[in-house]
Amino acid sequence: MDIRRLQRLVVDALEDVKAQDIKVYNTTALTELFDRVVVASGTSNRQTRALASSVVEKVKGAGGQVISVEGTEAGEWVLVDLGDVVVHIMQPTVRNYYALEEIWGGKPVRMKLAPPARGRVAA
Repeated sequence: MDIRRLQRLVVDALEDVKAQDIKVYNTTALTELFDRVVVASGTSNRQTRALASSVVEKVKGAGGQVISVEGTEAGEWVLVDLGDVVVHIMQPTVRNYYALEEIWGGKPVRMKLAPPARGRVAA
C-alpha cells in the first residue's frame, strides 16, 4: 500500500475515535525500518485501546497488513506496527515522559498534502 494512503488511513482511524494531538513524522532519513511514526494521545486506557482497534480495523479493511499490536493490556501506551508506519497511542502523562517527538523530531508531516482515504469527504 502506498505510504501516503496508509498514513491517511491511520490518521482517519485515529480521528474517528477522537484521538488528541495527532502528529506524523517522516523517518525515512533516520531509519530504514519504517517510513512514518504516528504519535497520538488518548485520555484513558479504554480510549487508547479503542484507538488502536480503530487503526487495526481500518488498515485491515483496506487490505493492509498489521504486523503486531503491543500494550493493549495496560492501555497506557499501545503500539501498532504496520510495517512502513509505526503508531504510538499514549496517554498524555506517558507521552510527555517519553517525549517521542524529540526522538523522531523535526516538523510533522503536513497532513493536508496527503489524499483523503477512499470514501471520506475532504474537509
